[in-house]
Amino acid sequence: MKQEYYDDCPYYLEDFLTNMKIIRNRADLTEEAYYIDIRTFLRYLKLKHRDVPEGTEWGDISIKDVPLEYIENFSLNDAHVYLRFLKDKRGNATATRARKSSALKQFYIYLHQKAKLIESDPMQDLELPTVKNKLPKFLSLEDSNRLLDSIDSKNKARDYCIILLFLNCGMRLSELVALNFSDYSKENRTLRLFGKGSKERIIYLNDACIEALEDYIHNARPNETAVDKNAIFLSANKTRINKRRVQQIVEESLARAGLSNLGITTHKLRHTAATLMYQYGNVDTLVLKEQLGHKSVGTTEINTHQSNENLKAAAEANPLAGRKGDKKDT
Repeated sequence: MKQEYYDDCPYYLEDFLTNMKIIRNRADLTEEAYYIDIRTFLRYLKLKHRDVPEGTEWGDISIKDVPLEYIENFSLNDAHVYLRFLKDKRGNATATRARKSSALKQFYIYLHQKAKLIESDPMQDLELPTVKNKLPKFLSLEDSNRLLDSIDSKNKARDYCIILLFLNCGMRLSELVALNFSDYSKENRTLRLFGKGSKERIIYLNDACIEALEDYIHNARPNETAVDKNAIFLSANKTRINKRRVQQIVEESLARAGLSNLGITTHKLRHTAATLMYQYGNVDTLVLKEQLGHKSVGTTEINTHQSNENLKAAAEANPLAGRKGDKKDT
Protein backbone atom coordinates (compact mmCIF):
# COMPACT_ATOMS: atom_id res chain seq x y z
CA MET A 1 0.00 0.00 0.00
CA LYS A 2 1.33 3.42 -0.90
CA GLN A 3 2.37 5.49 2.08
CA GLU A 4 0.63 8.61 0.79
CA TYR A 5 -2.72 6.91 1.41
CA TYR A 6 -2.08 7.26 5.13
CA ASP A 7 -1.71 11.04 4.79
CA ASP A 8 -5.50 11.39 4.53
CA CYS A 9 -6.35 8.85 7.25
CA PRO A 10 -7.63 9.68 10.71
CA TYR A 11 -5.63 7.81 13.34
CA TYR A 12 -8.25 5.10 13.88
CA LEU A 13 -8.32 4.19 10.16
CA GLU A 14 -4.53 4.14 9.96
CA ASP A 15 -4.48 1.78 12.97
CA PHE A 16 -7.13 -0.42 11.33
CA LEU A 17 -5.12 -0.70 8.10
CA THR A 18 -1.95 -1.44 10.03
CA ASN A 19 -3.76 -4.22 11.87
CA MET A 20 -4.96 -5.69 8.59
CA LYS A 21 -1.46 -5.57 7.11
CA ILE A 22 0.75 -6.57 10.04
CA ILE A 23 -1.43 -8.65 12.36
CA ARG A 24 -3.81 -10.25 9.89
CA ASN A 25 -1.23 -10.45 7.09
CA ARG A 26 -3.47 -9.06 4.38
CA ALA A 27 -1.96 -8.47 0.94
CA ASP A 28 -1.20 -4.92 -0.22
CA LEU A 29 -4.11 -4.92 -2.67
CA THR A 30 -6.48 -6.08 0.06
CA GLU A 31 -5.26 -3.34 2.37
CA GLU A 32 -5.78 -0.78 -0.39
CA ALA A 33 -9.31 -2.09 -1.03
CA TYR A 34 -10.17 -1.66 2.67
CA TYR A 35 -8.81 1.89 2.57
CA ILE A 36 -10.92 2.80 -0.46
CA ASP A 37 -14.10 1.27 0.99
CA ILE A 38 -13.75 2.91 4.40
CA ARG A 39 -12.79 6.21 2.76
CA THR A 40 -16.13 6.08 0.94
CA PHE A 41 -17.91 5.53 4.25
CA LEU A 42 -16.11 8.41 5.98
CA ARG A 43 -16.82 10.75 3.08
CA TYR A 44 -20.48 9.81 3.37
CA LEU A 45 -20.42 10.65 7.09
CA LYS A 46 -19.14 14.13 6.32
CA LEU A 47 -21.97 14.60 3.81
CA LYS A 48 -24.49 13.24 6.32
CA HIS A 49 -23.34 15.70 8.98
CA ARG A 50 -23.11 18.57 6.47
CA ASP A 51 -19.40 19.06 7.10
CA VAL A 52 -18.66 19.56 3.40
CA PRO A 53 -18.85 22.97 1.68
CA GLU A 54 -21.51 23.11 -1.00
CA GLY A 55 -20.23 22.18 -4.42
CA THR A 56 -17.30 20.09 -3.16
CA GLU A 57 -16.45 17.27 -5.54
CA TRP A 58 -16.70 13.74 -4.08
CA GLY A 59 -13.02 13.06 -4.68
CA ASP A 60 -12.04 16.26 -2.86
CA ILE A 61 -13.75 15.36 0.42
CA SER A 62 -11.01 14.92 3.03
CA ILE A 63 -11.52 12.22 5.66
CA LYS A 64 -8.68 13.32 7.94
CA ASP A 65 -10.96 15.18 10.33
CA VAL A 66 -13.92 12.77 10.61
CA PRO A 67 -14.53 12.51 14.36
CA LEU A 68 -14.84 9.08 15.95
CA GLU A 69 -18.15 10.27 17.41
CA TYR A 70 -19.76 10.08 13.96
CA ILE A 71 -18.80 6.41 13.72
CA GLU A 72 -19.87 5.53 17.25
CA ASN A 73 -23.31 7.11 16.77
CA PHE A 74 -23.91 5.40 13.42
CA SER A 75 -26.81 2.94 13.73
CA LEU A 76 -27.85 -0.15 11.82
CA ASN A 77 -30.68 1.84 10.24
CA ASP A 78 -28.12 4.48 9.23
CA ALA A 79 -26.17 1.69 7.52
CA HIS A 80 -29.22 0.74 5.48
CA VAL A 81 -29.59 4.38 4.36
CA TYR A 82 -25.86 4.38 3.49
CA LEU A 83 -26.28 1.28 1.32
CA ARG A 84 -29.18 3.01 -0.44
CA PHE A 85 -26.90 6.00 -1.03
CA LEU A 86 -24.26 3.71 -2.57
CA LYS A 87 -26.87 2.26 -4.92
CA ASP A 88 -28.77 5.40 -5.90
CA LYS A 89 -26.15 8.14 -5.68
CA ARG A 90 -22.89 6.33 -6.29
CA GLY A 91 -24.25 3.77 -8.78
CA ASN A 92 -22.55 0.86 -7.01
CA ALA A 93 -23.52 -2.60 -8.23
CA THR A 94 -24.65 -5.29 -5.79
CA ALA A 95 -21.25 -6.94 -5.63
CA THR A 96 -19.58 -3.60 -4.86
CA ARG A 97 -22.11 -2.81 -2.12
CA ALA A 98 -21.58 -6.26 -0.65
CA ARG A 99 -17.81 -5.70 -0.55
CA LYS A 100 -18.20 -2.26 1.06
CA SER A 101 -20.62 -3.72 3.62
CA SER A 102 -18.12 -6.44 4.48
CA ALA A 103 -15.36 -3.85 4.89
CA LEU A 104 -17.64 -1.80 7.15
CA LYS A 105 -18.34 -4.82 9.35
CA GLN A 106 -14.61 -5.57 9.67
CA PHE A 107 -13.94 -1.92 10.49
CA TYR A 108 -16.47 -1.92 13.33
CA ILE A 109 -15.24 -5.25 14.66
CA TYR A 110 -11.77 -3.77 14.93
CA LEU A 111 -12.92 -0.53 16.58
CA HIS A 112 -15.10 -2.37 19.11
CA GLN A 113 -13.32 -5.65 19.86
CA LYS A 114 -9.66 -4.93 19.11
CA ALA A 115 -9.03 -1.22 19.62
CA LYS A 116 -11.94 -0.80 22.08
CA LEU A 117 -12.55 2.71 20.77
CA ILE A 118 -16.34 2.31 20.64
CA GLU A 119 -18.62 0.73 23.23
CA SER A 120 -20.80 -1.33 20.89
CA ASP A 121 -20.86 -2.72 17.35
CA PRO A 122 -24.08 -1.75 15.55
CA MET A 123 -22.87 -3.48 12.37
CA GLN A 124 -22.86 -7.00 13.81
CA ASP A 125 -26.38 -7.56 12.46
CA LEU A 126 -25.78 -5.88 9.12
CA GLU A 127 -26.72 -8.27 6.32
CA LEU A 128 -24.67 -8.19 3.16
CA PRO A 129 -26.48 -7.55 -0.13
CA THR A 130 -27.15 -10.84 -1.90
CA VAL A 131 -24.92 -11.30 -4.92
CA LYS A 132 -26.22 -13.55 -7.65
CA ASN A 133 -23.72 -16.24 -8.51
CA LYS A 134 -22.56 -15.99 -12.10
CA LEU A 135 -21.03 -18.87 -13.94
CA PRO A 136 -17.40 -17.98 -14.65
CA LYS A 137 -16.50 -17.40 -18.27
CA PHE A 138 -14.04 -19.85 -19.78
CA LEU A 139 -12.85 -21.23 -23.09
CA SER A 140 -13.93 -24.60 -24.39
CA LEU A 141 -11.27 -27.17 -25.25
CA GLU A 142 -11.78 -26.36 -28.93
CA ASP A 143 -11.34 -22.64 -28.32
CA SER A 144 -8.31 -23.24 -26.09
CA ASN A 145 -6.57 -25.11 -28.89
CA ARG A 146 -7.68 -22.43 -31.34
CA LEU A 147 -6.11 -19.77 -29.13
CA LEU A 148 -2.82 -21.63 -28.86
CA ASP A 149 -2.75 -22.31 -32.60
CA SER A 150 -3.29 -18.63 -33.37
CA ILE A 151 -0.33 -17.25 -31.42
CA ASP A 152 1.90 -15.56 -33.96
CA SER A 153 3.86 -12.66 -32.53
CA LYS A 154 7.39 -11.32 -32.52
CA ASN A 155 7.97 -13.24 -29.28
CA LYS A 156 5.98 -16.30 -30.23
CA ALA A 157 7.77 -18.85 -28.04
CA ARG A 158 7.37 -16.62 -24.97
CA ASP A 159 3.75 -15.77 -25.64
CA TYR A 160 2.86 -19.38 -26.40
CA CYS A 161 4.50 -20.51 -23.16
CA ILE A 162 2.70 -17.87 -21.10
CA ILE A 163 -0.75 -18.75 -22.40
CA LEU A 164 -0.07 -22.48 -22.21
CA LEU A 165 0.88 -22.13 -18.54
CA PHE A 166 -2.32 -20.22 -17.84
CA LEU A 167 -4.41 -22.86 -19.56
CA ASN A 168 -2.63 -25.85 -17.99
CA CYS A 169 -1.74 -24.66 -14.51
CA GLY A 170 -4.44 -22.14 -13.65
CA MET A 171 -1.94 -19.75 -12.11
CA ARG A 172 -2.71 -16.14 -11.28
CA LEU A 173 -1.34 -13.26 -13.34
CA SER A 174 0.72 -12.05 -10.38
CA GLU A 175 2.16 -15.55 -9.94
CA LEU A 176 3.24 -15.80 -13.57
CA VAL A 177 5.06 -12.46 -13.78
CA ALA A 178 6.87 -13.23 -10.51
CA LEU A 179 8.31 -16.53 -11.77
CA ASN A 180 12.08 -16.91 -11.28
CA PHE A 181 14.45 -19.61 -12.44
CA SER A 182 14.86 -20.57 -8.80
CA ASP A 183 11.15 -21.50 -8.82
CA TYR A 184 11.46 -23.88 -11.78
CA SER A 185 12.72 -27.46 -11.53
CA LYS A 186 12.83 -29.40 -14.77
CA GLU A 187 14.15 -32.43 -12.89
CA ASN A 188 11.19 -32.46 -10.49
CA ARG A 189 8.81 -31.09 -13.14
CA THR A 190 7.55 -28.41 -10.78
CA LEU A 191 7.01 -24.69 -10.38
CA ARG A 192 6.92 -22.87 -7.07
CA LEU A 193 4.28 -20.16 -6.92
CA PHE A 194 3.61 -17.42 -4.41
CA GLY A 195 -0.10 -16.67 -4.22
CA LYS A 196 -2.25 -14.31 -2.20
CA GLY A 197 -0.70 -13.33 1.08
CA SER A 198 2.63 -14.71 -0.22
CA LYS A 199 1.38 -18.25 0.39
CA GLU A 200 3.73 -20.71 -1.27
CA ARG A 201 2.62 -23.76 -3.22
CA ILE A 202 4.16 -26.22 -5.63
CA ILE A 203 2.45 -27.19 -8.88
CA TYR A 204 3.33 -30.08 -11.18
CA LEU A 205 4.18 -29.45 -14.85
CA ASN A 206 2.97 -31.77 -17.59
CA ASP A 207 4.86 -32.51 -20.80
CA ALA A 208 3.35 -29.61 -22.73
CA CYS A 209 4.45 -27.09 -20.08
CA ILE A 210 7.97 -28.53 -19.82
CA GLU A 211 8.38 -28.46 -23.60
CA ALA A 212 7.14 -24.87 -23.90
CA LEU A 213 9.32 -23.63 -21.04
CA GLU A 214 12.45 -25.34 -22.34
CA ASP A 215 11.86 -24.07 -25.88
CA TYR A 216 11.44 -20.49 -24.69
CA ILE A 217 14.30 -20.55 -22.17
CA HIS A 218 16.88 -22.14 -24.47
CA ASN A 219 15.80 -20.91 -27.90
CA ALA A 220 14.05 -17.57 -27.52
CA ARG A 221 14.87 -15.89 -24.22
CA PRO A 222 17.75 -13.36 -24.52
CA ASN A 223 19.72 -15.04 -21.72
CA GLU A 224 23.07 -13.33 -22.34
CA THR A 225 21.69 -9.80 -22.54
CA ALA A 226 18.86 -10.13 -20.01
CA VAL A 227 18.72 -7.27 -17.50
CA ASP A 228 16.92 -9.43 -14.96
CA LYS A 229 18.83 -12.71 -15.03
CA ASN A 230 16.51 -14.54 -12.63
CA ALA A 231 13.14 -13.60 -14.13
CA ILE A 232 11.83 -16.31 -16.44
CA PHE A 233 9.64 -14.09 -18.60
CA LEU A 234 11.14 -10.91 -20.03
CA SER A 235 9.67 -7.93 -21.85
CA ALA A 236 11.10 -6.31 -24.97
CA ASN A 237 13.53 -4.24 -22.89
CA LYS A 238 14.82 -7.48 -21.34
CA THR A 239 13.53 -6.72 -17.86
CA ARG A 240 10.91 -8.75 -16.00
CA ILE A 241 7.63 -8.70 -17.87
CA ASN A 242 4.86 -6.75 -16.13
CA LYS A 243 1.21 -7.58 -15.62
CA ARG A 244 -0.12 -5.15 -18.20
CA ARG A 245 2.11 -6.54 -20.93
CA VAL A 246 0.91 -10.07 -20.20
CA GLN A 247 -2.69 -8.85 -20.35
CA GLN A 248 -1.94 -7.28 -23.73
CA ILE A 249 -0.40 -10.52 -24.98
CA VAL A 250 -3.55 -12.41 -24.01
CA GLU A 251 -5.80 -9.74 -25.55
CA GLU A 252 -3.83 -9.69 -28.81
CA SER A 253 -3.80 -13.48 -29.03
CA LEU A 254 -7.54 -13.72 -28.37
CA ALA A 255 -8.19 -11.14 -31.10
CA ARG A 256 -5.99 -13.07 -33.53
CA ALA A 257 -7.97 -16.23 -32.74
CA GLY A 258 -11.30 -14.45 -33.21
CA LEU A 259 -12.16 -14.92 -29.52
CA SER A 260 -12.01 -11.33 -28.30
CA ASN A 261 -15.79 -11.02 -27.95
CA LEU A 262 -16.10 -13.61 -25.16
CA GLY A 263 -14.95 -11.48 -22.24
CA ILE A 264 -11.90 -13.67 -21.63
CA THR A 265 -9.08 -12.28 -19.47
CA THR A 266 -6.00 -13.76 -17.84
CA HIS A 267 -8.18 -14.62 -14.85
CA LYS A 268 -10.71 -16.34 -17.11
CA LEU A 269 -7.87 -18.48 -18.49
CA ARG A 270 -7.40 -19.60 -14.89
CA HIS A 271 -11.07 -20.64 -14.83
CA THR A 272 -10.53 -22.41 -18.13
CA ALA A 273 -7.70 -24.53 -16.72
CA ALA A 274 -9.82 -25.60 -13.75
CA THR A 275 -12.80 -26.38 -15.96
CA LEU A 276 -10.79 -28.46 -18.42
CA MET A 277 -9.24 -30.53 -15.64
CA TYR A 278 -12.63 -31.01 -14.01
CA GLN A 279 -14.56 -31.82 -17.18
CA TYR A 280 -12.02 -34.01 -18.95
CA GLY A 281 -9.84 -35.36 -16.16
CA ASN A 282 -12.42 -36.10 -13.46
CA VAL A 283 -10.22 -34.22 -10.99
CA ASP A 284 -11.63 -33.84 -7.48
CA THR A 285 -12.67 -30.28 -6.64
CA LEU A 286 -10.59 -30.29 -3.43
CA VAL A 287 -7.51 -31.09 -5.48
CA LEU A 288 -8.40 -28.29 -7.88
CA LYS A 289 -8.60 -25.85 -4.97
CA GLU A 290 -5.07 -26.79 -4.02
CA GLN A 291 -3.88 -26.56 -7.61
CA LEU A 292 -5.34 -23.08 -7.90
CA GLY A 293 -3.98 -21.94 -4.54
CA HIS A 294 -7.32 -21.63 -2.79
CA LYS A 295 -5.93 -23.82 0.04
CA SER A 296 -2.42 -24.04 1.46
CA VAL A 297 -0.28 -27.10 0.78
CA GLY A 298 -0.39 -29.69 3.61
CA THR A 299 2.42 -29.41 6.15
CA THR A 300 2.85 -33.04 7.16
CA GLU A 301 5.04 -35.37 5.13
CA ILE A 302 2.21 -37.76 4.39
CA ASN A 303 -0.17 -35.03 3.28
CA THR A 304 2.54 -33.37 1.17
CA HIS A 305 3.29 -36.64 -0.58
CA GLN A 306 -0.37 -37.32 -1.18
CA SER A 307 -0.88 -33.75 -2.31
CA ASN A 308 1.98 -33.93 -4.81
CA GLU A 309 0.60 -37.12 -6.32
CA ASN A 310 -2.85 -35.55 -6.64
CA LEU A 311 -1.42 -32.42 -8.21
CA LYS A 312 0.55 -34.52 -10.67
CA ALA A 313 -2.63 -36.37 -11.62
CA ALA A 314 -4.47 -33.06 -11.97
CA ALA A 315 -1.83 -31.63 -14.31
CA GLU A 316 -1.72 -34.79 -16.41
CA ALA A 317 -5.52 -34.82 -16.58
CA ASN A 318 -5.60 -31.52 -18.46
CA PRO A 319 -6.50 -32.37 -22.06
CA LEU A 320 -3.83 -29.95 -23.27
CA ALA A 321 -1.11 -31.91 -21.47
CA GLY A 322 0.05 -33.73 -24.58
CA ARG A 323 -0.04 -30.78 -26.90
CA LYS A 324 3.02 -30.24 -29.06
CA GLY A 325 4.16 -26.69 -29.67
CA ASP A 326 4.98 -25.09 -33.00
CA LYS A 327 8.78 -24.69 -32.97
CA LYS A 328 8.73 -22.00 -35.65
CA ASP A 329 9.32 -18.60 -34.17
CA THR A 330 8.77 -15.27 -35.88
